[in-house]
Amino acid sequence: MEDNALNLGPEPLGRDQVISVARGGARVVLTQLAEQGIATTRKHVEALAAEQRPVYGISTGFGALAVRHIPADRRAALQQAFVRSHAAGTGPAVEPEVVRAQMLLRLHTVATGRTGVRPATAHALTSMINAGIVPVVHEFGSLGCSGDLAPLAAVALALTGEGEVFDADGVRRPAAEALAAAGIEPVTLVEKEGLALTNGTDGMLGMLVLAAHDINALLDVADVTAAMSVEALLGTDRVFAADLQRLRPHPGQAVSAARIRALLAGSPIVASHRGPDCTRVQDAYSLRCSPQVHGAARDTVAHAEAVADCELAAAIDNPVVLDDGRVESNGNFHGAPLAYVLDFLAIPLADVASMAERRTDRMLDVARSHGLPAFLADDPGVDSGHMIAHYTQAGLVSELKRLAVPASVDSIPTSAMQEDHVSMGWSAARKLRRGIDAMVSVLAVELLTAARALDLRAPLEPGPATAAVRDLLRTRVPGPGADRHVAPEIAAAEELIRSGAVRDAVAEFL
Repeated sequence: MEDNALNLGPEPLGRDQVISVARGGARVVLTQLAEQGIATTRKHVEALAAEQRPVYGISTGFGALAVRHIPADRRAALQQAFVRSHAAGTGPAVEPEVVRAQMLLRLHTVATGRTGVRPATAHALTSMINAGIVPVVHEFGSLGCSGDLAPLAAVALALTGEGEVFDADGVRRPAAEALAAAGIEPVTLVEKEGLALTNGTDGMLGMLVLAAHDINALLDVADVTAAMSVEALLGTDRVFAADLQRLRPHPGQAVSAARIRALLAGSPIVASHRGPDCTRVQDAYSLRCSPQVHGAARDTVAHAEAVADCELAAAIDNPVVLDDGRVESNGNFHGAPLAYVLDFLAIPLADVASMAERRTDRMLDVARSHGLPAFLADDPGVDSGHMIAHYTQAGLVSELKRLAVPASVDSIPTSAMQEDHVSMGWSAARKLRRGIDAMVSVLAVELLTAARALDLRAPLEPGPATAAVRDLLRTRVPGPGADRHVAPEIAAAEELIRSGAVRDAVAEFL
């Protein structure tokens, strides 16, 4: 086996392994145990296919059409027709990382030996992942029940040489051309394979794993921008003390409070108003309660990760092949466990963003900023400073609140009432991804504003950690001065957040 590849077997996958394939382009190799399980299960399916009695998914139609027994000479046509008809998505193509994640997760279920897919089909899917071929999967088409049917069918269709893909160079082209260029023989599907390649929650799960990773990173940045804002607004660090935080022992709260304490350590600005002459009794909630809100968000992500880990140990298919060779129908394809946490994550995302916006607004308001110029403008009245950057941030926070409305409370019956309750988990995942993008921009505006406010506190200097972030930003964005084109500055701050540079800048202080 290849040392630098992910060796994929029936064992549970790790979230970091999903990310390594989805984003890092890691290669995948099926383990010997996976090969054995796939081959053994296939023999059970072939034995059932030879019987006269109908077996769902092997010798019958699907969904509401499961009552029809399909003769042996029509079953290959049934599988291909199934995949063609189910690849019925519409809208723009989803991101390649999402498609690669769902391809890996479907292959992992195959590797559990529960699906009945042939070894050759598993090898073809592995080869497609390793060749960097990404099927075109459309934004709309999954109801999050019976799995992500349309998104996974698009992958299965490409495996047969039909439909469209993005090749390793990102060029959109017919699947048959891309497979031929990569030396991959298109698959002719046989009994059970069309269903086995499409009946999973892999799109939802892939997006959950990616989202949890991204939100954790953004919460680290939110701690940084909150600390910068506390400092810029002459707030106190006493409320973040460990003994106060232990009175309410939520783990996420302890993490954020410890981080904010470390980020403010050694700050001359904080020290300048720590003495008995300070008349400030309490800071506003958006400063004082940052660990409580950021921490609750961290704990919510931890819950979502626990759900993801359960799913990464699962074999989702219907019907499923058991160890004794039985093929049994089940409801494990229902996306409710994923849909709930995908919706749940959108709530703290909106709330953390709302708190960041309140801190930004406070720095711009001459009545509440404790000596900063109105809107941090160079010449207020002539210059507008960050006034409209805050408008942009406020609009994004409003959008995040709309995105926090749950998708999983909705259900729309389909398949002639056979599938009469669905999870809408795919929709929950798609709006969560939009929310993450919006959150990056919200934090970018707070970063820009807090850094500018810290500069305006001169000759007082920020602490070593917050100064490191301010100095990083100054490599891309100039300091205070007359009004400039602000949009490129927001974009520069966004890139520093997305790239991990902001987190790296404070790593030595934490």
